[in-house]
Amino acid sequence: MMKIVIAGGTGYLGKLLTSHFKRDQKNQIYILSRKQNVNRGNVSYLKWDGKTEGYWLAFLEGTDVLINLVGKSVNCRYTISNKAKIYSSRIESTTLLCKIVQQLEFPPRVFIQTSSATIYRSSEDKFMTEKNGEIGADFSMDVCKKWETVFNAYPLPRTNKIITRTSIVLGNNGGALPIIKRLSKFGFGGKQGSGKQFISFITEKDYVKAIEFLINQESGIYNLCVPNPIRNKEFQKIVREKLRCFLGIPTPKFVLNLGAIFIGTESELILKSRKVYPEKLLEKGFNFTTNNFSSFVF
Repeated sequence: MMKIVIAGGTGYLGKLLTSHFKRDQKNQIYILSRKQNVNRGNVSYLKWDGKTEGYWLAFLEGTDVLINLVGKSVNCRYTISNKAKIYSSRIESTTLLCKIVQQLEFPPRVFIQTSSATIYRSSEDKFMTEKNGEIGADFSMDVCKKWETVFNAYPLPRTNKIITRTSIVLGNNGGALPIIKRLSKFGFGGKQGSGKQFISFITEKDYVKAIEFLINQESGIYNLCVPNPIRNKEFQKIVREKLRCFLGIPTPKFVLNLGAIFIGTESELILKSRKVYPEKLLEKGFNFTTNNFSSFVF
């Protein structure tokens, strides 16, 4: 039996974890959410604002696992306002949770703090590992650096502190893949930009499996991605083949930039090359269900 608290548990990744852990009826799951939802079975919802203390902090006492997924989506235009919200949503919630954990009589055994594999520089040559990865200096990378800096600033001697640098999570029912599949069906499944940029990803099943695996590992930073990243051109080709789409119109960089403005996002989410390697997961003996995109089941 585990007592699990998930901050930001109503988002895409939070729902994946909740769905997984609630299957064992002995587990008790508490979701910290800005919206008050109806409790169901062994899942309870606690309202919070991510900034201030509240009644919910009492539920952190004696927690086995605390998972923080809070943060405004980066799938937006990087306006001054949105940038401020991206920073504040991450830094305020992480600061608050760390301060609370320091005060608890019986703090969580494990505190898993999400981060992103986009903390590494764009790379088409070198694999970015936890030990030798090169941290970049643009907005997205700076967000991750500040996020992790805040988490690391609080000593929690009785709690294992784990940072997950998560790559794109692929699944058929949420996240980016359904959009990619839809574009392919309309004929826009060709390479994007040069097509040489790498895509690092992890499947929904392996993401949940990795989080559960890390509950029993030592403190540290872990890359959550398959060991075999794939170039955009090959990724798009496999999507077309699996969907039996014979037309794949390429999308040049300038078109992606214009399209990003139109749909309210940033083209770097597609154009940045993420060549990340899960060295520490593999060293610890983690086994991926899906090692490469070609074996992913649509």
